Amino acid sequence: MSDLTIPARFIGCDVGKAEIVVFDSLGGQTTSLPNQPPALAAFAATLDDASLVVCEATGGHELPLLDALATAGRAVHRADARKVKAFIRSFGTLGKSDAIDARALARYGSERHDRLARWTPRERSRERLHLLVATRRDLVGQRVACSNRLQAPGSAPVADRLTRLLALLEQEIAGIEADIQLLIQAHEPLARADAILRAIPGIGPVTAMQIVALMPELGTISRRQAAALAGLAPHPRQSGNREGYRRTRGGRPEIKQALFMAGLAAARHNPTLRAFYQRLRDNGKKPLVALTAVMRKMIVIANARMRDAICSN
Repeated sequence: MSDLTIPARFIGCDVGKAEIVVFDSLGGQTTSLPNQPPALAAFAATLDDASLVVCEATGGHELPLLDALATAGRAVHRADARKVKAFIRSFGTLGKSDAIDARALARYGSERHDRLARWTPRERSRERLHLLVATRRDLVGQRVACSNRLQAPGSAPVADRLTRLLALLEQEIAGIEADIQLLIQAHEPLARADAILRAIPGIGPVTAMQIVALMPELGTISRRQAAALAGLAPHPRQSGNREGYRRTRGGRPEIKQALFMAGLAAARHNPTLRAFYQRLRDNGKKPLVALTAVMRKMIVIANARMRDAICSN
């Protein structure tokens, strides 16, 4: 089914590690099947071109289902769990079960299918890059936690262990970063995107590799979409005559976190963005608000440069 095809059959899949509960709007029946490739391939073969499958992201357990559906050429949307939970709550549903969730996912697809992006598999290189960057982020988080514990009062009894663990984490992080750079340099589109990003003052190797991995849409979307995906789009807070500070939320928080230090560097060392930051501060904007505006401008610039590179090829 293409994105322009209007689906008539909606299948909600509540994915578990071992089993998937399926609700099919065609017959109104709830069934289950093993979360194993042969069973998933057989399931995908039963669907027609007018079908739309909706599932949630469940820590990677949904990937075999997505792969089976993509191989069979069936349309599927991987839903944001927060949006689905809010959708379920809007009906006053208090119960929680796999069958209830599967039925809700089907209804979510039925009511919002015209606004739901169809899932498409990443290239193998991009999938591996995403995994490496995510693993590095987890290890960096562990390093911060161990470092904080080591510096806390009363840490002497575990200081030796924490020191050894920190050394191991440093070694593994350095190894992953080396693997990431090798992967990027071996893949021409990734290397080109990395070079474009690193040419922007303030964006260094670590920030560039995170943006390349976490925002593959860069260069193919509008400036507003780029800001929204990065979690940097300001949302209004207005009620009656009260006009509150606009806040940024939503999007992919990992990108926003990656851009924070890059924004600080740009606000100090990029002449254009330094002047932009100072102008906002002179106009009374709070430091964090001005810095967020710098971060937003950086991702908009990155999107424009990526778009120009794509158009020139």
